[in-house]
Amino acid sequence: MIQNLLRHLAGLTLVVPLLAGTFFLMFAPAPHAQPVQTNDEFILSLAGYIDQSKLTPRERLGLRLFFDPTLSEPGGTACASCHDPRRAFTGNNSTLIGVAQGSRPEAFGTRDAPTTMYLEHVPKFGSIQSDGKPVPAGGLFWDGRADTLEEQAKQPFFNPLEMNNPNAPALIAKVAKAPYAAEFRKEWGDKIFGNADAALDAVAASIAAFERTSVFQPFTSKFDYVMRGEAKFTEQEQRGLSLFTIRQKGNCAQCHIVDTDSRDPKKSLFTDFSYRALGVARSMRIPKNAADGAFVDLGLCERVPVEGLKPGAEAPTPKITDPAACGLFKTPTLRNITITAPYMHNGLFDSLRDTVAFYATRDTHPERWYAQGKKFNDLPAAYHANVDVDTPPYQRRPKQRPQLNDEEIDDIVAFLFTLTDGYNPRRGGIDISTQPSAAPVASKPAAPGARSDY
Repeated sequence: MIQNLLRHLAGLTLVVPLLAGTFFLMFAPAPHAQPVQTNDEFILSLAGYIDQSKLTPRERLGLRLFFDPTLSEPGGTACASCHDPRRAFTGNNSTLIGVAQGSRPEAFGTRDAPTTMYLEHVPKFGSIQSDGKPVPAGGLFWDGRADTLEEQAKQPFFNPLEMNNPNAPALIAKVAKAPYAAEFRKEWGDKIFGNADAALDAVAASIAAFERTSVFQPFTSKFDYVMRGEAKFTEQEQRGLSLFTIRQKGNCAQCHIVDTDSRDPKKSLFTDFSYRALGVARSMRIPKNAADGAFVDLGLCERVPVEGLKPGAEAPTPKITDPAACGLFKTPTLRNITITAPYMHNGLFDSLRDTVAFYATRDTHPERWYAQGKKFNDLPAAYHANVDVDTPPYQRRPKQRPQLNDEEIDDIVAFLFTLTDGYNPRRGGIDISTQPSAAPVASKPAAPGARSDY
């Protein structure tokens, strides 16, 4: 059955009547017992949420690779296992710990999987000016170690905490046996499987081509329609936008930049791609943290660029050459933020409202967020000075009034809901027929798949 699903994967498209039937079955008992869906079948079925009608052969090949659960070791984990189209290409794979299990049951990562949407617009790792000072910015993953989508696409295949392939030949042998192998040879040449390194480059290029399509950067949120003059914010959403941008209130736009004077959505990506130290609390639901009290994820200062690393080879031990970069992680986009929980690099928060409240009250009420009220408890004291305590709203002190009250936090959250793609201005809501992220998210029927050290 799996092979048949793989063979027909390229022909899958989103069919709204089918989804409507699914809704009906939720309320009416089926006349016959339904077969139990396996993990692999579930992953492959997610491709049905993608409209493939406008994809080129290379992009469609990238889709098939992206949704292929046979490319891990052991099998059962695909790119889509952690980047579910119904969750704006994120997803914790049914784990409830902020990070996910890899292809092996004992393998868990230490970072939350970021969305793969809007990555086409991420610049290479470098720096930008912020408040007159240079700050690191750009690159992919939480630490910016990859500069291109092609580099990024290769990494999970060989990470032992993710898809766990030992080397390029092992991965390419699986691709060569896939039902789409003939399409792969047609796109990349009859002899492509004779050179594992060249074939791996072709795998990465195909996935990157898919990730550069409008599937991943549709710009169809209510915010986008409002900016084009085709919709209007509610009063609460408008208040939320104002609070989002005012420096002495939320000041969210300091890092999550937005240009309300432009109709060009690329000017409102809701990130400046910079790296910031927020001093997020330690998450004890991450297995590595619970098992090893000495382990600390230092983020940017342990960045090891992936360019030139041999696939499957153990990455060199990070050397801290810039202590001022310890504790810094990349600022993610807020587009589709309402459906991409959990939040923060360590997946600490499941609630978006709690996340906004953390920013507002981290310094005024630290006891709310940290064990025994001891701030920055997931960062060695030597690096506490790296945490931003000067930029509003972080400049407040204990017991002072936060810059945002409860109602204002609610207003900002209401505005953040306007950043979800798939909005239909005629209906005034999200349209399941135009955006996979609007589809209902059911529980996964089998064991969780991979997501790891992003």
